[in-house]
Amino acid sequence: MKAISGKDLCKIIENKGWVLKRINGSHHIYAKPGINVRISVPIHKNQSLKLGLQKHIMKIADVDEGEL
Repeated sequence: MKAISGKDLCKIIENKGWVLKRINGSHHIYAKPGINVRISVPIHKNQSLKLGLQKHIMKIADVDEGEL
């Protein structure tokens, strides 16, 4: 799996129906109607996310590796 930046992951999860609720510092907080889970994506310029965090966010947002 290739590492992607937080900005790129935000674009992908927004296409999956997640909505940006607020920005707290460098973290973008997303929610989806009907789901009681929030996703916090760190945005640090174009720096790649660590793979463990990226996999965790992808699992919650139901993003497949092929969608990257």
